[in-house]
Amino acid sequence: MKTSLLNASLARGLVAALTLTVAQLAHAHAYPTHQAPSAGSTVPTSQKDVAIDFDDGLEPAFSSIAVTDAQGKSVTSAKSVVDPSNKKHMSVALNPLTPGEYSVAWVAIAEDGHRTQGHYTFTVK
Repeated sequence: MKTSLLNASLARGLVAALTLTVAQLAHAHAYPTHQAPSAGSTVPTSQKDVAIDFDDGLEPAFSSIAVTDAQGKSVTSAKSVVDPSNKKHMSVALNPLTPGEYSVAWVAIAEDGHRTQGHYTFTVK
């Protein structure tokens, strides 16, 4: 009898712990919801910035966007910024672009401290 009560209590505890863990993982990371320019797109040489919207607020001190040309040279004119009025929006200003392929690499640290990162390319014509 004691063993079955102990097993039932242990099972309930494990289910509760698993439920909490899954709930935390579901909301623990910031992922892009919109990118401009978007991955694989072609844009004119007048493109002034790269902007990414995320599904969770970002920690400005640790989140960033880097943009490089085909030779790996940075083409940003300033550090990336998280919008203080919308912490889900991060952007970086660009130097004047010439035709070619450009790579965007982003790092997003969610307000809860979880890190995500990604990269994509776009073309300038």
